[in-house]
Amino acid sequence: MPAATPAPVPAWAIDPGQAQERCTRFLRDQLEASGRRGFVIGLSGGIDSAVAAGLAVAAVGADRVRGIMLPYATSSASSLTDARAVADRLCMTVEKVDITPMADAFLADVPAGERLRRGNVMARCRMVVLYDRSARDDALVLGTGNRTEGLLGYTTMYGDNACALNPIGQLYKTEVRLLAAHLGLPAAVLEKAPSADLWEGQADEDELGVTYAEVDRLLHALVDDGLGERQLAALGFAPALVARIASRVRAMAFKRRLPPVADMPGRPDPDAPAGAVAS
Repeated sequence: MPAATPAPVPAWAIDPGQAQERCTRFLRDQLEASGRRGFVIGLSGGIDSAVAAGLAVAAVGADRVRGIMLPYATSSASSLTDARAVADRLCMTVEKVDITPMADAFLADVPAGERLRRGNVMARCRMVVLYDRSARDDALVLGTGNRTEGLLGYTTMYGDNACALNPIGQLYKTEVRLLAAHLGLPAAVLEKAPSADLWEGQADEDELGVTYAEVDRLLHALVDDGLGERQLAALGFAPALVARIASRVRAMAFKRRLPPVADMPGRPDPDAPAGAVAS
């Protein structure tokens, strides 16, 4: 069977070499400023965590990056296989922590049909482990969420979106794929269907109701270029899809912000630029 023809690279996509350079510089600078020894990252066997790990290794060396595999009882066996393949390719140290006992202790009273609730608990259990390991290893927790997920709110607050820093948070899924190929990550990771692996058979694109390639193109035009409904329709986007995605981006804004805090007079934000004054 002939090899599949690679999908054309979108004109708007950031060059993967440039993306790697910017991300690795960011990681080195942030780690140095923190005074920590290295990074810990949840290795899921998926492309996002693989790319984030690859960037971290390129930035500070494999000896300063530890991968943590965090399976649940229903996780796919192939996820562990792929995570180990990534760690082997990057020469990273990796450890496995089964979250089943800690998750099930809470999930005993959550009905099996409540998939979203149960998935959120699993995601938050994983982050508990990662932050514990970060304390043990004097490390920063590395985020693995991409721009597509962030804009769509396809993430669990204080779960997979919790991290100390994120090198790929401004890269669309399409660009993450290009960067994965650029970094020479295992083919199995590049080719697998995206999945949070929170329950058997779970697939991102099935839940979103649109492919990442299509929604990335729409999000770039809608958010980055600021195009209106008529302009988007002229590009071939169905009005119903535009309305649904635009509504979701607006509705999920709270997931992209720190919790709002009421201003008080004479209490400046300690992280605001010099000279800024609280209202």
